Amino acid sequence: MAGMLGLLYGVVSYAIFLVTFLYAIAFVGGYDQLVPKAIDTGTPTELWGSIVVNLVLMSIFALQHSIMARPAFKAWWTKVVPPSVERSTYVLLSNAALILLYWQWRPMPEAVWDVQNEIGRGALEGLFFFGWLIVLISTFMIDHFGLFGLRQVMCRMIGKEAPHPSFKEPGLYKIVRHPIMLGFIIAFWAAPTMSQGHLLFAAVTTAYILVALQLEERDLMGAFGDKYVDYRSRVRMILPIPRKRP
Repeated sequence: MAGMLGLLYGVVSYAIFLVTFLYAIAFVGGYDQLVPKAIDTGTPTELWGSIVVNLVLMSIFALQHSIMARPAFKAWWTKVVPPSVERSTYVLLSNAALILLYWQWRPMPEAVWDVQNEIGRGALEGLFFFGWLIVLISTFMIDHFGLFGLRQVMCRMIGKEAPHPSFKEPGLYKIVRHPIMLGFIIAFWAAPTMSQGHLLFAAVTTAYILVALQLEERDLMGAFGDKYVDYRSRVRMILPIPRKRP
């Protein structure tokens, strides 16, 4: 029964993730014809008040996402929740922080740039979707279902120990160490029309990604030791630029 409940919990968390992920594409891309609210939807309010509210919303996500990802927190947290649902709970709370952001985001629609050329707009829109595609493909190159908690609850259901993470360099990971984050950065900045709100979102999330990756790199070196140190020496973190060989 515990295994069945854990599986149901994991499936629901994953389903919410899928909806939240798809909503994010429409939200950031400004496709308000597809979702109730996009990044520039709504009546603008006082600029500085909007900036403060939006910064608070992004900070809530950043703090939840970073604190719960740390090994020390996981070691404590798995004394509170079963280890098999730790990842699903992390995913669920991350989604809750994003849903709060979608709901309470304050629009700042004044344009910073607006590309009028049809070819330019088409290229940026294509790059936007290419970024999201990189994100999704990169999760499957490592362990998509483990990353979002489904593998753990399935293993618990059948009475099998979930596999421990192993170091590997599949596909895009041979070019950059964090292709998921590269995809997000591309998607956030590839905007034919960049509003003040979109610019704030892109700038703050990019800064957060660069800071959070420093913490993740430290955790990965602790987990994989010399293998990851060697990987760092050969492959760049975000920019797909080959390193010069000695």
